Amino acid sequence: MALDWKALLCETRIREAEGGRGSSPLEDDGRSQFDRDYDRTVFSTPVRRLQDKTQVFPLEPNDAVRTRLTHSMEVSTLARGLARGAARWMLREHHLESVQQALDIEAIAATCGLLHDLGNPPFGHAGEEAISSWFKKNFGEEGQGLYPGAEMASARGGQFRNDFLRFEGNAQTLRIVSRLQLLADSYGLNLTVGTLSAAMKYTAASDETSDTGPADKKKPGYFASEQAIVDRVRFLTGTGSARNPIAYLVEACDDMVYATVDIEDGVKKGIVSWQEVEDFLRAGDDSGMANTVLEKVHGYINGADTPLEGRSRDEALAQHFRTVVIGDAKREILAAFQRHYARLMRGEVLEQGDLISASGASRLIEVCKKFGRERVYNAPETLRLETLGRRVIHGLMDIFWEGARECPVPVDTAGRAWKKFNKSPEGKVYNLLSRNYRTAFESACKNSSLPPLYHRFQLVTDYVCGMTDTFACDLHARLTHG
Repeated sequence: MALDWKALLCETRIREAEGGRGSSPLEDDGRSQFDRDYDRTVFSTPVRRLQDKTQVFPLEPNDAVRTRLTHSMEVSTLARGLARGAARWMLREHHLESVQQALDIEAIAATCGLLHDLGNPPFGHAGEEAISSWFKKNFGEEGQGLYPGAEMASARGGQFRNDFLRFEGNAQTLRIVSRLQLLADSYGLNLTVGTLSAAMKYTAASDETSDTGPADKKKPGYFASEQAIVDRVRFLTGTGSARNPIAYLVEACDDMVYATVDIEDGVKKGIVSWQEVEDFLRAGDDSGMANTVLEKVHGYINGADTPLEGRSRDEALAQHFRTVVIGDAKREILAAFQRHYARLMRGEVLEQGDLISASGASRLIEVCKKFGRERVYNAPETLRLETLGRRVIHGLMDIFWEGARECPVPVDTAGRAWKKFNKSPEGKVYNLLSRNYRTAFESACKNSSLPPLYHRFQLVTDYVCGMTDTFACDLHARLTHG
């Protein structure tokens, strides 16, 4: 397989690609189609919700500590910059045909940086685990109770089950931008095929994942409900089941950001001291990069005009550490992209799995991640709030499953069964669900070939997943007198 930038930068929008009407061009707009993707994303409701979704610390009262929105903005900014460096190199090496192609790659990377966490439920990755565990608790570890009878005999039964047993925010992101963000139709934000392709960090269906396989197949990249969209995007961009090269760049930026800023936020909250960070990094990074970075950091802070002491000095060191690591790591990652460019354009998986692992910054970034896992994410305050989040999500799914389970399908609002349901306790619960998600559910039950029960489960996960942390807690309290 040989990937081609002309196909990868496909400007066709998903509505037109699926046989719908084309978009009307704006005269003298000055924006490319990929610029328009970025602007649509910025103004979208799911992006606004990120301001009240967990990055690391749920329900954080300190405005200086990052939310999922500030994290996504940082990833987007960094992705644009890294993509700019990669695109300029490709232009010099004649891998691109025009400056416009280079600009398009930048715009796509920036959009994907904003998009990459839209599918995360309340309480971050703990929320993903809570949704998965709800299905395991109610239907067994293997999900044998999910699809009884003929539906279990389906050739895709394994995927149907694993879409919920291994619920994944990245797959939900694709669902949000292509289906759930309802405007005038059911095509979500109606993004270009080129942007949707690059936004797919993972390439496997939920029954094709492997913990020991390639990095892009370790988690589900899409649900069965979006299979047709994935097939169309792959065909038009020519990627097949391979990962889009831009996805590698965005993934590297996401990893760089969270590996460093989670440490910075941990210091800011007083969960860890800067001395703990330094000791851990010096002991764990045998590449020498940590020592080099720390020397730069201390040199800068010691030379500051205003002397700093105590907590203020710790915070300043942590902030400048983040700046230096990202700057140095970007150079290493760009060099790795250039070394492995031919392989990426053949659609082959990197032996190391991702660009950071293939770069000279690999050891330092991994030690930063390890510090986060061992010293920041496991702090008692964080664990208490994650436990609260799990109980909230399980409680809400219990409640809304009552309505989704009993709703008569296909929905006939004039029928006797519907009128009877509407007056029942379960019908009242159903009507508490967001109108957007009910519309998507009712449409899918009429037009989809997937089992109706699949759509019932998806209605509940769509609604709960779209909530912010505060809304989920408040709604749970109102519905349970908590």
